[in-house]
Amino acid sequence: MRGNAQANGIPMKITLRQLQIFLAVAQSGSTTAAAEMVALSQSAASASLNELESLLGVQLFDRVGKRLILNDSGRLLLPQARHMLDAAHTIERQFADPASGSELHIGASTTIGSYMLPAMISSYRKRHAGARVRALVANTADIVDAVVNFEVDAALIEGPCHADDVNVEPWMTDELIVVAAPHHPIVESGRKISLKMLREADWLLREAGSGTREAVEHALIPYLHHLPSSFEFGNSEAIKRATAEGLGISCLSRAVVEDLIESGKLVELATPLPLLRRHFYMVVSRHRAPSPSLSALLEFCREWARGQQPG
Repeated sequence: MRGNAQANGIPMKITLRQLQIFLAVAQSGSTTAAAEMVALSQSAASASLNELESLLGVQLFDRVGKRLILNDSGRLLLPQARHMLDAAHTIERQFADPASGSELHIGASTTIGSYMLPAMISSYRKRHAGARVRALVANTADIVDAVVNFEVDAALIEGPCHADDVNVEPWMTDELIVVAAPHHPIVESGRKISLKMLREADWLLREAGSGTREAVEHALIPYLHHLPSSFEFGNSEAIKRATAEGLGISCLSRAVVEDLIESGKLVELATPLPLLRRHFYMVVSRHRAPSPSLSALLEFCREWARGQQPG
């Protein structure tokens, strides 16, 4: 729907629908795919994009074969369009059903989502009884993409963030430890573990794109020079179970493996490596309009992290 007028009395010509279609084309690279994303016909999506370009007096895309590629004018519009639509979505969420409280979408990379987020959400809902939280759990790279694409309001990640247009805040630190099964040869040998033994061991690692994988490589490669992978797994739970079966050794968060260490199914290795720590981060889009409910959730995450840190 077109706006009737701005405060200065000039009619508003650009519509939110046009901006939504523009963003869909920028993401998908074609009006056909964009039309499916916004539930329009291809001709309607193409007409809307043409009208937007006509209103602005510029082309927003370079036509390369059947692909539409953002040009410099399109890149200039992109963050502003995201900001406008995000502000509109915020208004809709705030006024859709005020009596039932806010609904926030939070993303978390796998270790945080599996081992920390459930307790966090439970505690948050005890403090804010009417709040609803939807969680998306995936590897760090996918979660950062979800922040950039406004699929989540904020995210907690366990690896470095390489994306533009996001604000990254150190959230908490995590200890990484090297573990093996009690019957693994590196344990049964009874020998003092050397860097040479670690270099020759079979390592069980997370998949590429995982924050844990990147953190482990960053921590270990300066000492081991390379990290041979015996198996790769999509989550830390699978790695620790495989480690307990003796398939190799692994470097995981203490929070992930402490239950199997307590039960005797894993042992922490006394290695010559220094104390291994990594940072967890809180990530929010620079173009997101902060709502009171989102600000409250982020402050709760900061408080929760302070309560988890030793000392």
